[in-house]
Amino acid sequence: MAVIYYENDADLSLLEGKTVGVVGYGSQGHAHALSLKDSGVDVMVGLYNGSASWEKAETAGLKVAEVATMAKESDIIMMLVPDHLQGKIYRESIEPHLVSGKTLMFAHGFNIHYGQINPPSNVDVLMVAPKAPGHRMREIFVQGSGVPGLLAIHQDPSGNAKGYGLAYAKGVGCTRAGVLETTFKEETETDLFGEQTILCGGVASLVKAGFETLVEAGYQPESAYFECMHELKLIVDLMYQGGLDYMRYSVSDTAEYGDYSRGPQVVDDHVKQNMKRVLEQIQDGTFAKEWIAENDEGRPRFNVMRQQDAAHPVEQVGKTLRDMMGFLKPT
Repeated sequence: MAVIYYENDADLSLLEGKTVGVVGYGSQGHAHALSLKDSGVDVMVGLYNGSASWEKAETAGLKVAEVATMAKESDIIMMLVPDHLQGKIYRESIEPHLVSGKTLMFAHGFNIHYGQINPPSNVDVLMVAPKAPGHRMREIFVQGSGVPGLLAIHQDPSGNAKGYGLAYAKGVGCTRAGVLETTFKEETETDLFGEQTILCGGVASLVKAGFETLVEAGYQPESAYFECMHELKLIVDLMYQGGLDYMRYSVSDTAEYGDYSRGPQVVDDHVKQNMKRVLEQIQDGTFAKEWIAENDEGRPRFNVMRQQDAAHPVEQVGKTLRDMMGFLKPT
């Protein structure tokens, strides 16, 4: 049975008298730092000298310092920069100041699980991973609610790692929705699998394949875009709200029958076998080694794939149509 923690399970007072250092001020960094500040926590943001985010963080009322200074002065350090940057930043600016009694935190387990960061045994190492993009996380926090989160403990020499983790989760609003206890291994492998097979890779590939199929059959690209991309939000929102049953309740009987009878023809057992192979490459470290090498080599394949997909017709048609829909533009 899954262990889930809520507001009454967390004691925010455990962070009193402590400085929480947040490394990075991007999507996740700004949300964590601002929400912790609003919760009464002493927060310091760590950035590199010349960062474009420096002024933004200071304008928001946050203390800002270079990462090494922040690491020296902080009791708890949360890594909120992209995975491929964490190892270098850790070795150069954090590790020299990671003395006994400090706590090192992550919002994703990649670098710990795949051995890119190996903290000393005399510091607590844990993860609090909100399950939402940072801007959405912050928006919901300000509204008085929160997004679900994950909690994992990697090292606990103090015996208080779980308490610190739950206090931090309360500070950023996650205990308002529920915090699931997990492990670094489970979080890392399931997160990568979800991204690659469904949330990013799977959905993007389905959208492009569906768009191409309709256009190649002679239908207008604009019609193909609406059917294969634009309306996806409607379906995902219904699933998000009430699961597959609620989505099927909300669509027409024709759509529901097509779901049952044709969906498995598209995503058949062959697709599931491919998913299993993707999972195996996550579990055995193949994907991690590939991604680390890609960054070490200057991202030659990543950059080509990014450029190719940006030029895909579904993106070109979509940009034109979205420009005509003023309600999609952020206010």
